[in-house]
Amino acid sequence: MISRYRRVSATVPLVVLALWAGACGEDAKDSDTPSASDAAAAEKLIDINAMPRDQVKDGGTMRWPLDQFSTQWNYNHLDGATSATRDVIYATMPVPFIADEKAVVSPDPAYVSSFDVTTSGKQVVTLKLNPKAKWSDGRAVNWTDYEGQWQALRGENPDFSVSSSTGYERIGSIGQGADEFEVIISFDEPFGEWQNLFAPLYPKQEIDTPENFNEGYVDKIPVTAGPFNVDKLDKSAKTLRIARNPGWWGDPAKLDAIAFSGSELEAQVNAFANGEVDRVDIGADASLVKRAARTTGGIVRVAGAPDYRQFTVNGTGEFLKDVQVRRALSLSINRETIAKSSLSGLDWPAVTMDNHFFVNTQAGYQENAGEFGKFDPEKAKELLEAAGWKLDGEFRKKGGKTLKLEFVIPSGVPASRQEAELAQTMAKDVGIQIEVKTVPSDPFFDDYIIPGNFDMTVFTFQGNAFPISPSKSIYVQPKKDAKGELQVQQNFARVGSAATDRLMTEAEEQVDVEKGRELINQADKLIWDEVHSLILFQRPQNIAVSRTLANTGAFGFKTPNYADMGFAE
Repeated sequence: MISRYRRVSATVPLVVLALWAGACGEDAKDSDTPSASDAAAAEKLIDINAMPRDQVKDGGTMRWPLDQFSTQWNYNHLDGATSATRDVIYATMPVPFIADEKAVVSPDPAYVSSFDVTTSGKQVVTLKLNPKAKWSDGRAVNWTDYEGQWQALRGENPDFSVSSSTGYERIGSIGQGADEFEVIISFDEPFGEWQNLFAPLYPKQEIDTPENFNEGYVDKIPVTAGPFNVDKLDKSAKTLRIARNPGWWGDPAKLDAIAFSGSELEAQVNAFANGEVDRVDIGADASLVKRAARTTGGIVRVAGAPDYRQFTVNGTGEFLKDVQVRRALSLSINRETIAKSSLSGLDWPAVTMDNHFFVNTQAGYQENAGEFGKFDPEKAKELLEAAGWKLDGEFRKKGGKTLKLEFVIPSGVPASRQEAELAQTMAKDVGIQIEVKTVPSDPFFDDYIIPGNFDMTVFTFQGNAFPISPSKSIYVQPKKDAKGELQVQQNFARVGSAATDRLMTEAEEQVDVEKGRELINQADKLIWDEVHSLILFQRPQNIAVSRTLANTGAFGFKTPNYADMGFAE
């Protein structure tokens, strides 16, 4: 999965003063959120079996499988921006600002004691850090770590392989305030969602050079600063154990340890049914949800979230370079049918999502799919004919070549295969041949999606409390660096436009919420016309957990608190 907190997941497959606060936090009557009689499940904010800490047992190990076992544990690196990486890193690294279930953002007192924002003249953010916060090597977390991360992520040096420079490129300087625990962040250009920066924060000495940034967290997590420390990482066995940090300055972790392991989704559900793991993110696979729900001692927790399922279309593919072919492909896909098929059997409204930035239950959502987001196979045929693709038997040809696309999916994800095969059948009706190619889950992103070795693919982007800035790197127009290499960030479709970039840039500057929403929705309409990707549906968070687990499950917009997770007394 990719986390849109910027970023990606294969199985399911990341606001000034929370002004962009997402979704369900607002009353539906007072927002432009669509209503539906069957959408009760989608409106559930959180489902984690919340308990006070004194009712949670001290000790125990939670067994947590990951859909991919990361090789890159730098979440800010292009190869590391996955939900599997995030699930580990958010337990072991600083996340200065956190969201509640209503997407209201506030500082985490473990790292930031207070903050101040001035907007007269240039925007200046002052953070007062918790002086008790320390890296696992004993050094204090101080202003130099923020300055170091800015230098790495600001986009000035293309040798730093960053997943996103959004927001960082707007900062003019970061300096020390009254002491080493006061950070002065001065912006050259305003940035509304500044609280989404530095999440997570890495130690300056581990990311100060391109070599350190790119290689320092490959197959290892050398320095941490969270409620858990790394105990043992075995890349061959695909296992990682994190243990309670004895030097943690906040409320101590209730669990002794969390044992992560890499395996495919079906294997995870099998392990859950056999009592071998305690938590599985099932996604929108109804058969697996039902199987997990029947497990003795298990329960599936469900919440609405800023997560969505989508087809990415590689605009640099041999045939997909032509926007008319991409538009014909889009018109050949019945997104409503795919949504109904994928969500069948789930307590979730089977409706399409017609926006790249806001999910259906989120304030700011409006339908922007337009002409080329509709299902219109006759129009698709017209576009293909006009582009010179003539029907020759079952499929279309031009210049002696068949219009054939490769749809790459990860192994062990039944939902991906089902969605790809539906697209295959639909495209065939207009003369487009789709070949479904299954590849191993672990290298799915590293070897196929990130380098662009696909024509189409499907995965889930995960969102957070910030709808605009985390998404910018997904849709910004890729540019070539000094070496002539295309810098895609997370724009795996590899298409974009100056007009879209301008609107996204203007939107992320806004303090006026309605103006920001208006601008980003204008950008969204252009993205649909470009056929960057086909958004399918808002994905429910279906998290199977042991019934005795407390303070974990389907978090929705809330930032997980790993220290409070544990087993009920």
